Amino acid sequence: MPMNPDHPLYIVSKGRAESRLTSKALESMKVPYHIVIEEQEYPQYAAVIDKDKILVLDKAYQRDYDTFDTLRDVKSKGPGAARNFVWDHAISKGAGWHWVMDDNIRCFVRFNKNRQITVRTGSVFKAMEDFVGRYKNVAMAGPNYFMFVPRKTNTYPPFVLNTRIYSCNFIRNDLPYRWRGRYNEDTDLSLRMLKDKWVTIQFNAFLQGKMPTQHIKGGNTKEFYAKEGTYPKSRMQVAMHPDVSRLTWRFGRCHHYVDYKPFKKNKLYRKPDIKISKDINEYGMKLKKIGEQANAQAE
Repeated sequence: MPMNPDHPLYIVSKGRAESRLTSKALESMKVPYHIVIEEQEYPQYAAVIDKDKILVLDKAYQRDYDTFDTLRDVKSKGPGAARNFVWDHAISKGAGWHWVMDDNIRCFVRFNKNRQITVRTGSVFKAMEDFVGRYKNVAMAGPNYFMFVPRKTNTYPPFVLNTRIYSCNFIRNDLPYRWRGRYNEDTDLSLRMLKDKWVTIQFNAFLQGKMPTQHIKGGNTKEFYAKEGTYPKSRMQVAMHPDVSRLTWRFGRCHHYVDYKPFKKNKLYRKPDIKISKDINEYGMKLKKIGEQANAQAE
């Protein structure tokens, strides 16, 4: 039978009650989740999502959030405060790990035999959890973006170690870190973990159908990018980690470049009691043709 994740899963959302892409994707996959929103948006979200799945962000997390600048409440502090709320909420439930996701992921994908196959089950999360659980020094893991692993290619390994984990994060709860920064909080958290010799795992075998930045209303689009572009975001990244970051110009706008080569020496350490079977575990997934156009989906 298809499986679901063992650990709690959260979506952090703002201004996207109408689109709610990640929520719709998880609903279609029958994966349990909670969605964290700000108090003033409760009526809009409660009208379209089961109230038992909604968590209202404690404003203390916004008040105390480290934005890594001196502007404080002049503009939006970004999603980091809600992500810290999620982290503590998961700990309060006795969870050893938690998932936290952006609210603009339209689907999840299995990349297998050079094909991107949309999944209709939470088995992919369970498979990632079990793989991470083999090792004692993984701090964070998650699926790569689907556009970064093109179909009909055979040059991508099942996973990559020691790089940034973004938008869909599986995080170990007992670590001393918390999210910070008005921008780039995912890159900053990844780098702080890597600098302390922890390992991150980015999966290519499993992917997320994340919408590109600024392509959907809500989130940071209105508060940040529509008004100020990407320069402040990139500038903060360089200020946070000048040893591995620099400004660059790509796709007609300012970006930041991060060099992850210094962390390639961070090695995985398998737990001594783990025995890996040679049998292939499909986690209940099977390939199924859907509809007249025979679109392949894993169920």
